[in-house]
Amino acid sequence: MSSAFIFGLLVAFMLTGMPISIALGLTVLTFIFTMTEIPTESVALKLFTGIDNFEIMAIPFFILAGNFLTHGGVARRMINFATSMVGHWYGGLGLAGVMACALFAAISGSSPATVIAIGSIMLPAMVAQGFPKRFGAGVITTSGALGILIPPSIVMVIYCVATGGSIALDPAGHRVSSASVGQMFMAGVIPGLMLATLLGVTTFYRAWKNDYPRMPKASFAERWIAFRKCVWGLLLIIIVLGGIYAGLFTPTEAAAVSAVYAFVIAVFVYRDMSLKDVPKVLLSSANMSAMILYIITNAVLFSFLMANENIPQQITSWITSIGVNWWMFLFIVNIVLLAAGNFMEASSIVLIMAPILFPVAVSLGIHPVHLGILMVVNMEVGMCHPPVGLNLYVASGIAKMGITELTVAVWPWLMTMLIFLVMVTYIPEISLWLPRMLGML
Repeated sequence: MSSAFIFGLLVAFMLTGMPISIALGLTVLTFIFTMTEIPTESVALKLFTGIDNFEIMAIPFFILAGNFLTHGGVARRMINFATSMVGHWYGGLGLAGVMACALFAAISGSSPATVIAIGSIMLPAMVAQGFPKRFGAGVITTSGALGILIPPSIVMVIYCVATGGSIALDPAGHRVSSASVGQMFMAGVIPGLMLATLLGVTTFYRAWKNDYPRMPKASFAERWIAFRKCVWGLLLIIIVLGGIYAGLFTPTEAAAVSAVYAFVIAVFVYRDMSLKDVPKVLLSSANMSAMILYIITNAVLFSFLMANENIPQQITSWITSIGVNWWMFLFIVNIVLLAAGNFMEASSIVLIMAPILFPVAVSLGIHPVHLGILMVVNMEVGMCHPPVGLNLYVASGIAKMGITELTVAVWPWLMTMLIFLVMVTYIPEISLWLPRMLGML
């Protein structure tokens, strides 16, 4: 009864058109005031303690680093390097777009930022060289989604925060901790590279089939010059992932280091940004961070209410009682998450669903890291299909295309992403092999 009331109320608030964060907060307050005796003081305390989390500090730092790099010309240098490497193949600029998105994803942590940084440069260049606008828009929209799968990833941090306070027992009755940010980052490397490769194969096939333009093959000297110009941006990948794995700093400290490093190379090394532009970047990053932190705060409050009412435990007991096994459960999870992606953005979905799904998954023997990567890939797909796919709206503004036309354009790459989702769902080692090899699991 409590579960039906809580979720029914949340859906009702969402149908009014109010923001997800406000709907979450109002749902909690309405339930507490009408159906429980929880003191209201605990709500205020939970609002404060909900974001009093060291890992959450990584989010504004990664956003700031991504904004410095977006405005600092790093994306343009990565595009030039990618073009020099694969531009002479069929659909060369399209393949360069996929490669540039993968490289930029490894330093930004955000899909919309990747689409803006790469798409605003690559799309006009592809059209000028004779590629259909639909082809270019499809490549950039879907490849930009790599921003949340290839580490560092803001959505991975949010998943770890959302499941951090959950209590979960494995099939043997042992308590299982949630995944750490470091584990999630390392787990995202192999899936990220695999998806980038599959998107590249799709791009190559369509370009070969339609005989799209190819560029002259770059010489070794041209490739070396392009690499040398973008190497400062690429070093950020080594600093973040290498520093975390080597134990030099935590993921949160890595985020702070990446923000400072991005500021230095944008202002003093590449000099594409002047000091007078820095306040604008800081303000933009603060606005984006505040929005995400507000969602997190209300979602943590919602998780507190569910834990207080034992809703995850009730769902776990019900699912195990009807004989649902792990592969059936993961199939249901994919359907639910893909459906949620039609109406909500990625951060909200993870914050609401992760605390519910985590205890159930662990009770069926599913590793928390596997569940996390599965959710991230689902969020990638959700960013690329209507009606609220964030990448669609960003790419629509860049390409000057309607959402309907853009939806048709992304379809071949979206099907590739769905095939990859099935692979990640039922081959856990895609997610678990690297962190296990590194001794992190």
